[in-house]
Amino acid sequence: MTILLNIIYLVALILYSPKILYRMAAHQRYRGGWSQRMGKITRLRPDSPCIWVHAVSMGEVNAARTVIDRLGRELPAYEIVLSSTTDTGYTRAFELYGRQLCVFYFPFDFSWVIKRSLNRLKPSLILLMELEVWPNLTLLSSRRGIPIVVVNGRLSDKSFPRYQKFRAFIKPVFRRLSLVLAQTQQYAQRFIDLGCSPEKVVVTSSLKYDGAQTSGTVAGADRLRAQLNLTGEPLWTAGGTGPGEEKIVLDVFARLRKQAGLENLRLALVPRKPERFDEVAALIQQAGLAFARFSRLKADDSALPDKPAVILGDTMGDLKKFYAVSDVVFVGRSLTPMGGSDMMEPAGLGKCTLFGPHTFNFRQAVEALLSENAAIEVADENALYAQTLRCFIDKDFAAALAEKGRQVIRSNQGATDKTMRAIRDLLRT
Repeated sequence: MTILLNIIYLVALILYSPKILYRMAAHQRYRGGWSQRMGKITRLRPDSPCIWVHAVSMGEVNAARTVIDRLGRELPAYEIVLSSTTDTGYTRAFELYGRQLCVFYFPFDFSWVIKRSLNRLKPSLILLMELEVWPNLTLLSSRRGIPIVVVNGRLSDKSFPRYQKFRAFIKPVFRRLSLVLAQTQQYAQRFIDLGCSPEKVVVTSSLKYDGAQTSGTVAGADRLRAQLNLTGEPLWTAGGTGPGEEKIVLDVFARLRKQAGLENLRLALVPRKPERFDEVAALIQQAGLAFARFSRLKADDSALPDKPAVILGDTMGDLKKFYAVSDVVFVGRSLTPMGGSDMMEPAGLGKCTLFGPHTFNFRQAVEALLSENAAIEVADENALYAQTLRCFIDKDFAAALAEKGRQVIRSNQGATDKTMRAIRDLLRT
């Protein structure tokens, strides 16, 4: 099986290499970490037992924070190492833990690379955030008696049918998982359908609820408010946006500013992927709107002398601060079929939260929020305009919606406690 997998991976790598080279040249991606991707990883505490946490991208890294922090406090004898696959995930992981943990790019799933990685890391336990189940990693870890746990497990409406097509191939892989901690009962059943033993699948809810801040002030929010020169005018933030959405948001923004009382409305537009920052800047220019790039303010630790209509959030790791200083939030990658971005963060902060219909990556959170009238789902541009306008104009409606959102997030927290109990039980066996 490993030989066949290696051949498949090699062919895939050859076919994918032109895209990799293009992204290296055009977007400065995939330029670092190649030795780590080949399994050359150096631990900080090589004589200690080790727990390997893998979070594929930035969203998973953020979701893993509560578990990583608890592991550090409650299991200090273990060295926690953290890997990520994408550049944005690695950057976020290094930003959060670069001075505390061994942070590295996830190694390729070639058998010889995984063997080298396991030899260097010697993990007592491997935690895979959400899904990222790789065949050679699972097979070779199982042979060495290393438990693998899927944490915050999720099989979305989009990914589940794809896995079903290859069920005969992946069933032995899923069967080797020691434990799956699933976000919902539906996701739990999907893991079972793909080969996991029912007694090894437990529902814990989503860790992202626990990561959502629901009280106190957000660190850096006051400084951001000063940098943006916000002195009472309303702010609308469109966060985690994707292709096709920024043009819609800019058109809606122009319409909103024509309404009485919203002439001084400002917009913070925060694309999800850094390689799109320049593209979105061009869209703002084409719309004829004055704008400022937050990256320049952040680099100089300076503040705006004026009040441009649009602030382009072209940095990583600052979205929560933008949400914190906003009056109304639109959560992107949801008006077009990209699965949505994290709506739990702004809802937890007590902000009026809107999103589009394409949120299959956050189904449970969407259902929980909508069932309590704690957020608003909009179908298209016109609905986005109408509902955003209502949130700005009807203050009582907006305040009630925002508070309901905060309460929904609080009522669903607790996944970290359940996850930690399961990890401790597994380490004792």
